[in-house]
Amino acid sequence: MNASANKVAQKLRMSSSGFTLIELMVTIAVLAIIVGIAASSISTQLANQRVKSTTATLANALKEAKVESILRRQNVTVIYTNTSTPKTIKLQAGGDDISSYNVSVKSTVTQTITPSSVTSIVFQPNKKIANNATVIYTICDSGSTNETPKQVSLTNIANVNITNAGSC
Repeated sequence: MNASANKVAQKLRMSSSGFTLIELMVTIAVLAIIVGIAASSISTQLANQRVKSTTATLANALKEAKVESILRRQNVTVIYTNTSTPKTIKLQAGGDDISSYNVSVKSTVTQTITPSSVTSIVFQPNKKIANNATVIYTICDSGSTNETPKQVSLTNIANVNITNAGSC
């Protein structure tokens, strides 16, 4: 009696082992749907991270320019170059480069200076911006249309503020 029971159990184990082709196809289809949903979310997160990184880099460069103008007791000019690869932010004092920051290639920085006659940002040792200029930088990312733009504003008394504002 034991011998016939063992044969039945062995036949059941052999016939029910493994997955069918349909089960595998359904599993792969579900995984593909989940990956498709996650991929768009991940690209948006990466774009937002690039915007945050570029914003922090720009704010740090402006703050460094302010401090360097006070320490050196001379004017410090901030130059943003978006035509080269990588895009750069340079600080210059007396024609010499103080420091340079690289900006992500996918980041787009739009600069609005008031008054419009001012062409460059110059920090003075008296903690002010030359020509009483105010500047608003709007940072966007070309890699995604869903990112949140940020703005870095620079007042005429050289205060740097970061806000979630602007449009791309």
